[in-house]
Amino acid sequence: MSEPQGATAATLTRKDFQTDQEVRWCPGCGDYTILASVQNFLVEIGADKSKTVFISGIGCSSRFPYYMDTYGIHSIHGRAPAVATGLATARPDLDVWVITGDGDALSIGGNHFIHALRRNVNLKILLFNNMIYGLTKGQYSPTSELGKITKSSPAGTADHPFNTVSLALGAEATFVARTLDMDRPLTEETLRAAHRHKGASFVEIWQNCNVFNDKAFELVTGKSSRADNQIRLQHGEKITFGPDRERGVRFTPQGRAEIVEVADVGIDEIAVHDAHREDPSLAFSLSRLSNGPYGPTPIGVFRDVDRPTYGELVEHQILAAQERHGPGDLASLFASGSTWTVG
Repeated sequence: MSEPQGATAATLTRKDFQTDQEVRWCPGCGDYTILASVQNFLVEIGADKSKTVFISGIGCSSRFPYYMDTYGIHSIHGRAPAVATGLATARPDLDVWVITGDGDALSIGGNHFIHALRRNVNLKILLFNNMIYGLTKGQYSPTSELGKITKSSPAGTADHPFNTVSLALGAEATFVARTLDMDRPLTEETLRAAHRHKGASFVEIWQNCNVFNDKAFELVTGKSSRADNQIRLQHGEKITFGPDRERGVRFTPQGRAEIVEVADVGIDEIAVHDAHREDPSLAFSLSRLSNGPYGPTPIGVFRDVDRPTYGELVEHQILAAQERHGPGDLASLFASGSTWTVG
């Protein structure tokens, strides 16, 4: 692969992150807005193109590396987190981003996805969730709602869908967030937070597929309904929402999140969001307020905590082994015979 060409970090513009490839998504697809948000974000942080890598699997979202004038790898179905783990561990100086979708990450790639999160590999996973298989023309996906009629479920799907944020929190991800494709300010703010985080950052982006699952997120994104259905999480602030912030979230003594009227319970009863709380149980409770875009739904950063990264722990093991045994000589080891002793 040739060295990415472009301006210096001090003079970068969005155009410097655009390639000469025709962007080939369906007209009106939410992926266009996500692409623009990511490119604008990289300009804002002065990203070094020679140290930025986008790795994808298979799906509409996985065309992403072709449209980014950085390094990129278009890998195989569901395996992008595995490829990214190797790169991020071997090259901790790189910014490694995984671009995936609900089918790519949560079906064939499910194990790779959860293990990258639990290991806290130093990479950023952007999951474009349109609740459908778009590239293969409209089959149901692991996030499609129960009973959804599609080409592969003509009688309605019998599969219970994943709550993607709950899944990430259950895998002990250290950074978990949700944003919306058309909300570029929120997306760029979320990308900044994900980039600052050391370790595995997971961002679910609700993305409209206007061909096979149009308006799936209308309750949360529509002008007339979004104030009533977007619960915007801000660390250190009361969790309130509604046109006049008249509704809020509180936690029951059992730790369950519930939606209440502020006037009925008083503002002191309303929970203050703590994204840095070590125990993920309250963040998990917030994720259970809705199992999809069907009513009041939290968006923003659910969890952001510190934990040693996988690469740091591996490096520590290598240094400890070198202190005990001295620097290794792999070539001599391979040439020494058919067997050798470890330990």
